[in-house]
Amino acid sequence: MTSFFRPVNGAVAAGVGNLGFAGSGGEVQASARPQGAPRAIVIGSGFGGLAAAIRLACKGWRVQVLEKLDAPGGRAYVWRQDGFTFDAGPTIITAPFLLDELWALAGKKFSDDVDLRLMEPFYRIRFDDGTWFDYSGDAERMRDEVARFCPEDLQAYESFVAEADQCYQRGFLELGSIPYNTVGDLLRAIPNMVRMKGWRSIFRMACRHFSHPKLRIVMSFHPLLIGGNPLSVTCIYSLINTLERRFGVHWAMGGTGTIISAMVRLLESLGGSITYNAQVARINIDAQDNGRGRARGVTLAGGEQLGADIVVSNADTLWTYKNLVAPQYRKHWTDKRITASRHSMSLFVWYFGTNRRYEDVPHHLMLLGPRYEGLLRDIFKHHLVPEDFSLYLHRPTATDPSMAPPGCDAFYVLSPVSHLQSGTDWTQKAESYRLAIAQALERTVLPGLQQHIVTSRVTTPLDFQDRLLSYQGAAFGMEPLLLQSAWFRPHNRSEDVDGLYMVGAGTHPGAGVPGVLMSAKTLEMVVPEVHTLA
Repeated sequence: MTSFFRPVNGAVAAGVGNLGFAGSGGEVQASARPQGAPRAIVIGSGFGGLAAAIRLACKGWRVQVLEKLDAPGGRAYVWRQDGFTFDAGPTIITAPFLLDELWALAGKKFSDDVDLRLMEPFYRIRFDDGTWFDYSGDAERMRDEVARFCPEDLQAYESFVAEADQCYQRGFLELGSIPYNTVGDLLRAIPNMVRMKGWRSIFRMACRHFSHPKLRIVMSFHPLLIGGNPLSVTCIYSLINTLERRFGVHWAMGGTGTIISAMVRLLESLGGSITYNAQVARINIDAQDNGRGRARGVTLAGGEQLGADIVVSNADTLWTYKNLVAPQYRKHWTDKRITASRHSMSLFVWYFGTNRRYEDVPHHLMLLGPRYEGLLRDIFKHHLVPEDFSLYLHRPTATDPSMAPPGCDAFYVLSPVSHLQSGTDWTQKAESYRLAIAQALERTVLPGLQQHIVTSRVTTPLDFQDRLLSYQGAAFGMEPLLLQSAWFRPHNRSEDVDGLYMVGAGTHPGAGVPGVLMSAKTLEMVVPEVHTLA
């Protein structure tokens, strides 16, 4: 993997920890599991994999989760170093009812295990000229912010919200949990897609409503949170606006990793188990008389074979097909089709801690560069890594001082970049790119930053490829285009192999914590009931 550990101002920056799980921990006594029940193997312990494992365990399956890393979480892994805690990936919880539902299935309450705090504002969006928009869940504050930029666009804001609400109703509530296994599923969804005018991009939708260029950006940037290009991603994703307004943007005290560890405990209480440092090398498949293969278990990198009645992959879906499923069993997801797919962006993420606090910096801050449309085209279309960038700066210690030592601040700053088709040599590029970001932050919102850094680490697209096993180092799977969504996205029940199922960002409905949790919920509609296999 290509992480960079350096002493900064004399501080040791290489001390890496985790959530306290190691080896093959997480095992429960065999007597706690349902005896004689069918067995499910889940590959990967991200949000999608753990949610799938919990749902399967609640339905009576014997569940074993296999995790390549030394601790759970996948993209939601946690780094601990020098007294700082860094969530590796997700930092925003926007649909807590999906987590409430998971706990309720097990007869428990999510709020007993995790303390969620509502953010206000949700984000501050800072433009290159120093002006900013505080994006909020408060309707009046949002109107005031719109009016600050363009009073003439107040009615446009109301009409935008109304259209976003329609996309939420039709796209999230009515279409989000459909498994899309057949052409019939697609045909039944088409009327709603037509009503939403889903062929338009979310940026075109924003432009239709708003006259002010900054408001067009504010109302269209959300797909970047799930790896999509606002210039090409369907306007259906305006539903995120409604999702946030109705249910809020939340922070889990102690970090997103506290949710992952709570999910692990919940799974264990249901009789499930997790084995760490257990990379899957191959999904074992038997040929059937109908010409299709059937998943029978997995082979680990060390050669051990584990049998199962079904296999659920929370690993990157395209990577799963290309690397874990033998070519003779892939009539649909062939190498050619995988290569021809359009992949999401990747990420450059710099985690750092300071020995002072920056009280003027909010929890979530978007720092936009001088370009919007041009930068997006460079990243998504031309696969370049330009000199300019837009950034997401995360300061969890604004809400939760426990993420850093007393008097200190924990940060991560994220820059959307092209996936590895850019050809960038990140082993050479990473440090100069980090330095350019540090200088930009120092000029704008973190004065004197570089003299106050006491711990540091970097993640590049190479980490997404080599450590997280994401195809082309894409951080969010396939790009969420209209013709790579719903029925056109890899199905939750494999099109190629019986007994193989998919959850996570690379399958339906897509990336983001709500999306991967919903993929696990959708799984229930396609996995056979226990009594049919027992």
